[in-house]
Amino acid sequence: MRVIFTGFFCCLALLAHAGQKVFDFNARCQQAYNAVMQLRMNDARALLDAEKREHPDNLIPYYIDNYTDFFPLFFNEDPQAYAAAESHRKERLSLMSDGPEDSPYYLYTQASIRFQWAFVKVKFNDKWDAVWDIRKAYILLKDNQRKFPGFAPNNLLLGAMQAVFGTIPDGYKWITNILGMKGNIRQGMALVQGVINNNDPSATLFREESYYYYCYLKVFIENKPDDVFVFIRDKQLDTRNNYLFALMVANLAMNNQRASMGIQVLQDRNDSAAYLDLPYANYLLGVMKLERQDADAAGYLEKFVQQFKGKFYVKEAYQRLSWAYLLQGRMDQANRCRQAIFTHGNTETDADKQALKDAKSGNWPQPVLLKARLLSDGGLFAEALKLLQTVHAATFTRTEDKLEYAYRLGRVYDELDQQDRAIAMYEVTIKVGSGRQEYYAARAALQLGYIYEKRNDKRKAAECYHTCISLPDHDYKNSLDHRAKAGLQRIGME
Repeated sequence: MRVIFTGFFCCLALLAHAGQKVFDFNARCQQAYNAVMQLRMNDARALLDAEKREHPDNLIPYYIDNYTDFFPLFFNEDPQAYAAAESHRKERLSLMSDGPEDSPYYLYTQASIRFQWAFVKVKFNDKWDAVWDIRKAYILLKDNQRKFPGFAPNNLLLGAMQAVFGTIPDGYKWITNILGMKGNIRQGMALVQGVINNNDPSATLFREESYYYYCYLKVFIENKPDDVFVFIRDKQLDTRNNYLFALMVANLAMNNQRASMGIQVLQDRNDSAAYLDLPYANYLLGVMKLERQDADAAGYLEKFVQQFKGKFYVKEAYQRLSWAYLLQGRMDQANRCRQAIFTHGNTETDADKQALKDAKSGNWPQPVLLKARLLSDGGLFAEALKLLQTVHAATFTRTEDKLEYAYRLGRVYDELDQQDRAIAMYEVTIKVGSGRQEYYAARAALQLGYIYEKRNDKRKAAECYHTCISLPDHDYKNSLDHRAKAGLQRIGME
C-alpha cells in the first residue's frame, strides 16, 4: 500500500512540475534575442520555434516573439501586418501573467510588451491606446523596481521613460499628471547610464538594446551628438552585421550633419537576404545623398515611396523628391512629386506638416538657398558658406528668403565654430522673424540657447530657450518647443 501511495504522489508532483511556467533566458533564447536585435528575423524565429518545442513551459521565447512583431511593424508600417499581429499583444500578455510572480521577468515582460506596442500604435494612429499602454508599462516598471531594485533591464525602460517625460512642455504636463507619470532628465539618464556601466548578467544580456536607447536619448534629449559618435566609435558598434545599429547610426548621422558617414554605414553593411527588408533604408540614403548633391538621390527616394506601405515621412519624401528634380531642372517630375504630397502619407510629424504647407503655398524654394540648406544639413558647411557668399540679402525680393538667408548664414557660422558671427545672424533672424510663421526665428533662438549653454551662461541660455517656446504659431513648433524644454531641464532653469 505504501508503494502505491508513494507512486501516486510522485505522479502528482511530476504533473504539477510539468505544467509550471518559467522565465528561462537560456543560451538558445539569448541567441534568438541577439538575432532579433540584428534584424535577422528568420534566424530568430527558427531558434524560438525550436525552444518552444523542447521547452514548452518556457515563456521567454514567447516574449522575444514580441520583438519579431515590433520591428517590422515599427519600421514598415504595413496595415495588413498590423491587423494580423494585433491579437498577439493580448495573447502574450496573458502568457506572461501565467509566469512565476517571484521572477523579475514577471512584471518586466508585461511592461516591455506594452512599451513596444505603444510605439507601434502611434504609427497606426491609435494614440490613446498607446498612451494607456505607456501608463500601464510605467506602473508595472515602478512596481518591479520596488520588488527587484537590482534588475537592470527594468531601469533601462524606466530611465528612458523618465528622460522623455522630463521634456514634455508645460502645456501638456496635465496629461502626465493625470496618468501618474513623472519625468526628470537627469534621473532618467542616470538610470540608463547605470545599465550600460553594470556588469550584472541581466545588464550584459540587454547590452546592445541599452546602447540603442542611450544613443537616441543622448542626442535628442541631452543634445550631445558629438558624445554619441565618440561612444559609437569607442564601443565599436558592429554596423556591418547588425542592421539595427546601421540604421541607428545612419539616422543619427542624417539628423546631425554627417551625411557622408551615414551613407557609408548603409553602403558597407551586410545586405544578406537574412536581414529584414526595410524601405526606410532607401529613405535615409535618398535624403543624405540629396544633401550631398549625389546624382542618384532621386532613385533611392523613388524606391522608398514606391515600396513603403506606411504613412510617416511620406509627404516629406515626396517633398525631397520634388527638390531633387527642381535642382535638375526637371519641372514635370518636380510638379508630379509635389502633387503626390496632397494624396499620400499623413501629417503626424512636423516634417510632413511642413511638406504639405509648402506644397499648398505654390511657391518653390529659392535654388541658392535650397542648395545651401541641403549642403549644411549634410555637414558640407564650407561649401554651403561659399555658396551663400555668392549672394546678398538684397538679392532676394521675398521677405521669407531674406529671413532664411540670415538664418542659413547663422547656422553655417555656428557649425564652423565662428560663434560671434553666428550670434549676430541669429539675433537678426529673431528680430525680423519673430512675428512670422516660418520656423527660422524659433530655431535661431534654440541655437542661441545651445551656444550659451556650452558657454555655461545659464541665464542667457534660459532666455533663449524661453524665447523659442514663446514664439507662437510657427512651423515645427512642437519639435522645437520639445528641444527648448529639454534645454531648460538640462540647465535646471525650468
